[in-house]
Amino acid sequence: MSTDHLREPYEPDADHAYPDDRLNEILPVIREDPEIQTYLRAQNVNAVTRKGYNDHGAKHVEIVRNRALTLYDLLKRGGVAFNGATDQGLQEADEPVIVALAATLHDVGHVVHRDDHVYYSIPLAADVLDRILPEFYDTEEAVRVKGEVLHAILCHHTEEDPLTTEAGVIRVADALDMERGRSRMPYKKGSRGIDTLSSQAIKRVTLREGNGRPVLVEIEMEGAVGVYQVDNLLKAKLRDSGLEDDVRIVAVNATEDDALVERIEL
Repeated sequence: MSTDHLREPYEPDADHAYPDDRLNEILPVIREDPEIQTYLRAQNVNAVTRKGYNDHGAKHVEIVRNRALTLYDLLKRGGVAFNGATDQGLQEADEPVIVALAATLHDVGHVVHRDDHVYYSIPLAADVLDRILPEFYDTEEAVRVKGEVLHAILCHHTEEDPLTTEAGVIRVADALDMERGRSRMPYKKGSRGIDTLSSQAIKRVTLREGNGRPVLVEIEMEGAVGVYQVDNLLKAKLRDSGLEDDVRIVAVNATEDDALVERIEL
């Protein structure tokens, strides 16, 4: 049974409309494709139902994809170079396609097992890409886009460092789904581990242009325990992402009677 209805409604940070129609053509396909949508529902069974972890299903993917594209927008506006598509001889218009596809398929390996799920995501995502990409690309382009998407998926939750800016975006965006709605299911089932409690303390995450850096991530906490999400999880994803100098993170504790941590900045 799907648990997506247990998440808080999510309002996108920005609308993504690009002069080139390539991403705008592919997005409706991946949002409506029956196989992809079934994967997104099924991958929550091992993660949430069986292991009691935070949501890794359709709502998580929707949020990660939106924030990855928002990061992409802000970084491009800030003059940050993207090398994934360029190194492969692809077009600039293929950069957000790589980001969107990787964000959508990054967690499909959960249908096999939560542990080492990234390595299971690779062959499953490859099969989906082999079916979808030929609708939009010739054979050579499809192979190159596929390679970049799989690289970004691999590097989102492993020791392998991202070698492209596109992959770095996926790594960071995955950690930006941290608001309390993500942990509602395990919290209601009685889980009181640090992951669940710290996520419950995160009220809002906002991405915007930074002061001196292309991206400012503002995190509003209600309780100092939220620091765990910021310092242990988000900080770990930002480290070695290639975006350390481009993303500024500020977290503020809005709870007046909990002054243990008022503000932290990475």
